[in-house]
Amino acid sequence: MRYRLILPLAVLLAALLAVPAAQAKPRVGLSEQNPAMFSQPSWAKLKLKRVRYIVSWDYAKRGFDRTEVFNFLTAAHAAGQDVLVEFNARRGCFTGTRYKKTKACRAPSASAYKKAVRGFRAQYPYVKTFAPWNEVNHVSQPTYRKPGLAATYYKAMKSVCKRCTVMAADVLDSSNVTTYLRAFQRATKGKGRIWGLHNYKDVNRRQNKGIRSVSAVTKGQIWLTETGGFVQFKSSGFSYSPKRAAARTKYMFSLARKYKRVTRIYVYRWFGERRSARFDAGLVGPNGGSRPGLTQFRKSIKGLPR
Repeated sequence: MRYRLILPLAVLLAALLAVPAAQAKPRVGLSEQNPAMFSQPSWAKLKLKRVRYIVSWDYAKRGFDRTEVFNFLTAAHAAGQDVLVEFNARRGCFTGTRYKKTKACRAPSASAYKKAVRGFRAQYPYVKTFAPWNEVNHVSQPTYRKPGLAATYYKAMKSVCKRCTVMAADVLDSSNVTTYLRAFQRATKGKGRIWGLHNYKDVNRRQNKGIRSVSAVTKGQIWLTETGGFVQFKSSGFSYSPKRAAARTKYMFSLARKYKRVTRIYVYRWFGERRSARFDAGLVGPNGGSRPGLTQFRKSIKGLPR
């Protein structure tokens, strides 16, 4: 009698395990730098459990950086968030057109990077989800045109935090994404299983070139780590339009549903900017007032896991 019960349970378990992970619905979070988000009633109603936060790799060297990081992560932890932390170039090293060659902006060595990660982990042990470096293939970062360096940081992060969830490479959907990822994988011997993508171009131009490119040269999960509809992006020809941003938010989720390898979406960002700003992708206004994008976001996340 006992064996009759065990056999059906075993068959059921095997069937469940056989379902491809790619069929899972993507989990949703927000990418934000302002801890005031956690005190917003409209944010609390969404019941999100994930947030992405960018940290200068050498934040510990400057008091204002330490304070900002402490305030955000403390608030996020109190709000029960699983924080995806992405290390980034030192603030001020990118001029808007080029990356500075000063000593302060120099890319860290593997040992300096490890030391910085260990220091961060000692202070914030509850953070266990990481991208070793933000937007590695963009000119604003010292890893630009240096996939081997990005691979070094990935391997360093994996060695320092063995039980952490560590993304392989986090890339922007620019023209160099395919060649960069191929070189990165050669340097890591194809060990990466989570890939981050900032697919603004796909979302706002209603295409799928970026996500197709990443899908073609990688295996494993794809996280849309920075994405969203432009309220405005003046230098790219997007004039102020909250209504267009909402429509692009809807497209963003339809794109994620189409590509089943997408397992997480971090929408950038919660707070918007003033009309005079160059870039704005906020779901709410600078003072927290609701926008059409937030209404669409609420509709789009119905039925998705938090």
